[in-house]
Amino acid sequence: MEVTRIFDLLLHFAANFAGGVALCGKENGIWTPYTIENYIEKVDNISYGLMQLGIKKGDRIASISNNRPEWNFLDMAILQLGAIHVSIYPTISENDYKFILEDAGVKMVFVSGWDLLRKIENVLDEKPDLKENVYTFRNLRGYKHLNQIIELGMANPSRQYLDEIRASVAPDDTATLIYTSGTTGHPKGAMLSHSNILYNMKAITPIVPVRADSKVLSYLPLCHVYERMMIYAWQYLGIPIYYTESLGTIATDLKDVRPTIFTTVPRLLEKFYDRIIAAGRKMKKPAKRLYFWADRIASEYDFGHRSLRYRIKLSIARKTILNKWKAVLGGNLDVIVSGGAPIQPNISRIFWAAGMPVLNGYGLTETSPVIAVSNFFKNGSKFGTCGPVLPGIEVKIAEDGEILTRGHCLMKGYYNAPKLTAEAIDTEGWFHTGDIGHIDEDGCLSVTGRKKEMFKTAFGKYVVPALVESQFASESIIDNIMVVGESKKFAAALIVPNFIDLRSWCARKDIAYSTNEEMVKNTEVVAKFKRVVTKYNKFLGETEQIKKFYLVPYEWSVQTGELTPTLKLRRNYISTKFHDEIEALFE
Repeated sequence: MEVTRIFDLLLHFAANFAGGVALCGKENGIWTPYTIENYIEKVDNISYGLMQLGIKKGDRIASISNNRPEWNFLDMAILQLGAIHVSIYPTISENDYKFILEDAGVKMVFVSGWDLLRKIENVLDEKPDLKENVYTFRNLRGYKHLNQIIELGMANPSRQYLDEIRASVAPDDTATLIYTSGTTGHPKGAMLSHSNILYNMKAITPIVPVRADSKVLSYLPLCHVYERMMIYAWQYLGIPIYYTESLGTIATDLKDVRPTIFTTVPRLLEKFYDRIIAAGRKMKKPAKRLYFWADRIASEYDFGHRSLRYRIKLSIARKTILNKWKAVLGGNLDVIVSGGAPIQPNISRIFWAAGMPVLNGYGLTETSPVIAVSNFFKNGSKFGTCGPVLPGIEVKIAEDGEILTRGHCLMKGYYNAPKLTAEAIDTEGWFHTGDIGHIDEDGCLSVTGRKKEMFKTAFGKYVVPALVESQFASESIIDNIMVVGESKKFAAALIVPNFIDLRSWCARKDIAYSTNEEMVKNTEVVAKFKRVVTKYNKFLGETEQIKKFYLVPYEWSVQTGELTPTLKLRRNYISTKFHDEIEALFE
């Protein structure tokens, strides 16, 4: 059947891939699979139950949850009623929860468990009507459970009425409100229609390699448009989806599931590579020499003509070392889809050389999301780019370098914010992304930074922080880095060490390791980071080079506030938090 509304994916899956596993969740170490038939039954019963509770077309229902099959059951049940799914990040502040629930006019909230419920308890106390309509995915004392809605639906099936409602849902109806995580101000709710997301989904599916035993492992938040659209794509292609139990179980889950496809952000791949290098440094000769020889061969990988000599070396490197790296990620990967941020070219080369091709993409919440993505066709993948622009999407570069786009995937606008919508989408329909970049002669798009993040030094020279920071991405002893220097005489940086790697380095140098706070002040450690900065400064222009740095004594994370849920830097927050340390760099 033709898929024109998101919930049409269910019947499409059933018609083409009946009997197979559709979703598989993991809780307390136990995997629970659901066939497409189980999936549809759950969805319909939830829809029946929601109908009994008075939910109608256009109502907004929120979810705050980790990745789990129940998220999909609820999502499809909401959408086939013509209601709107407001899927909220589990890691935002209490103020943001309050704003979103009020701004969207949410009627019901579904929460996975206690850890997330605690985050909104104070907000719910101010909204007694909403508190009465909170449901959980786990059995929690004092709260209603999703199963109560399922049981209500089972007792009151309304097939004909549900079919009539489904038929009334148009492709251009709003399917979801996705509030951008943002780094300043209130979140903005992007209104995405069924057709916005499905057009994007259908545009990316031809590039995905599919085989009979294909499997996907998912860990990125389903509330994020990137992972959400990809999850719809896997269902369209009939590929079983396995959800990790948590970030901490990814390594184990990769070995358990042995996926053929893995969606991720560059930061995880960088951390994986850091661990590879750290493991190699602990080896003894000659194994250590072979290990780093293979790493060097991998870093020389390119898409162009490769000599017979190089191909022989790569074959040896794969058989001896690189295949072991692949085995750590399950040993079965056909493709890694990377998005959310640009990937450092050297990291991409390493994975391609190890037989795990990385397809890098670019997009935004407002564009449903993918604008450009690498592929396996001629000139479809180039290191340092996001690949060609997708069919049906227009892109142009403004005079100031900003990337502008328009097309079928562009949102309907920001919810309750016509002024913000008019600021983002001009009179000709071009959406101003806020990113700067360029398109090469083969049509591949490169993103070099955020327009608002670009700053000018006291000498009038522009610096693009993301471009500078990307140079340090492959350095294993650096976990994170943020470049600063607005209106200052030079560029400086806050550097977060990779404390695991730093501890190993100290052990090799016979330096007694005490605490992170003390080690970042240790003269030998500081000297080590000076050498690292000097090494990478050679690849930068004079204005871009890091002249001074401050070593941060703890790891940045979503929980501590420095990173967004997709692991991007919250620059304004960091600048405020480290105001005194930054000012001291320029004294």
